[in-house]
Amino acid sequence: MPFDVQSLTPALPEIILLAGALALVLVGAVFGERATGFVDAAVIALLAVAAVLVIWLPGERLTAFGDSFVLDYFSRFFKVLVLIGAAAALFMSVDFWSKERLRRFEYGVLALLATAGMLVLVSASDLITLYLGLELMSLSLYVMAAFDRDNLRSSEAGLKYFVLGALSSGMLLYGASLIYGFTGTVSFAGIAAAAKGAQTGLIFGLAFLFAGLAFKVSAVPFHMWTPDVYEGAPTPVTTFFAAAPKAAGIAIFVRVAIDAFPGIVPQWQQIVIFLSITSMALGAFAAIGQTNIKRLMAYSSIGHVGYGLVGLSAGTVAGVQGVLVYMAIYLAMTLGTFACILAMRRDGKAVEEISELSGLATTQPLVAFLFAALLFSLAGIPPLAGFFAKFYVFLAAIEAGLYALAVIGVLASVVGAYYYLRIVKIMYMDEPRPAFEGMAVPVRIVLGLAGIFVIFFFAYPAPIVAAAEAAAKSLF
Repeated sequence: MPFDVQSLTPALPEIILLAGALALVLVGAVFGERATGFVDAAVIALLAVAAVLVIWLPGERLTAFGDSFVLDYFSRFFKVLVLIGAAAALFMSVDFWSKERLRRFEYGVLALLATAGMLVLVSASDLITLYLGLELMSLSLYVMAAFDRDNLRSSEAGLKYFVLGALSSGMLLYGASLIYGFTGTVSFAGIAAAAKGAQTGLIFGLAFLFAGLAFKVSAVPFHMWTPDVYEGAPTPVTTFFAAAPKAAGIAIFVRVAIDAFPGIVPQWQQIVIFLSITSMALGAFAAIGQTNIKRLMAYSSIGHVGYGLVGLSAGTVAGVQGVLVYMAIYLAMTLGTFACILAMRRDGKAVEEISELSGLATTQPLVAFLFAALLFSLAGIPPLAGFFAKFYVFLAAIEAGLYALAVIGVLASVVGAYYYLRIVKIMYMDEPRPAFEGMAVPVRIVLGLAGIFVIFFFAYPAPIVAAAEAAAKSLF
């Protein structure tokens, strides 16, 4: 194939992030820890530049590297979500690392490499590109989970994530090899053309591939790493995990199902429905007894992945649109919630127990109000944004005739509302504890923007709904 620089245009955001990461490693190596502030600022600037490029690159559908990399409306939508999530998580982390005396330039570089992997993953149009993006993301995340290397919990979180992640990568590769063996191609378009009937070998390959992807989005029964890693990793790392990789994982899950296997929808639909129901059920019931707020958010994220997969189960344009709207709203709710968790500091130490929020409405009424709004939204209570997120996925399931799935989803929402409302009750009705330390400016900004988005989404949902519809249609 003759090389043409112009053919690299669709991958320009990824190239900029990777080149930036290499340059910043050199800066860090030369100037040491003195460069940390510059590296952090440069990483956030690079993410912003990448987001602008993703939006402004011309054309409805661009491909690169022999059609193995695609930039369409679907990938643009998710890339913007990933970049917003990564930038916001990094923006909020600076103050935490300074207070914990853990500020190192490597963190920003690792986050940049992980984000580049996520962008490659979202644009993957064949199994090899999918694996490259997945591993670039995962290898960076393993190190980030164990970033506080002198802390036993952080080291344990990194090790658990690495061991289980390696196992899931093996399962995904085995599935990919089976699919290649039975179709003779690795490209999604080629697999779609070859996978017309329900061949047993192909279904096995699909099951293993979906198992690997389910691990990355922490869907049950591949969720076992999530509570331990969320609780053990430093809070800024948990924030990053909960925001950007979740969106990238759901994006590739949807693309693989819709792009590569449109001819065997009933077969993969059964797998997705099972993952969805079990994730919603476990997320609803397992979080009830939690006392650590990061662990509670881990089970909450497992439940929300289940709700997102309700939309994919429908296998329709409306279903995919529901998934996209859901992930956009989930990102805002998650960033806002973790802003509140990052602000939980007393006597120079970060606290994570839910009981520490006791009487927050008395000591910090505005923070308590915004936190309560975010929790009500996570529970799906109208007229907050979380209600519309669930409304779109459940409506798509009903339109596709999946009535039982929609009913189970609504019942799981009702059960899940209990543990969110319990936190609100602790903040508003329990005896107040000493006030938390003042919030850092970046944390205030993210909390304020997330709160405004969640509370006022109902007033003007059109831009996100329209963008999600265009992105969903580009897949079909």
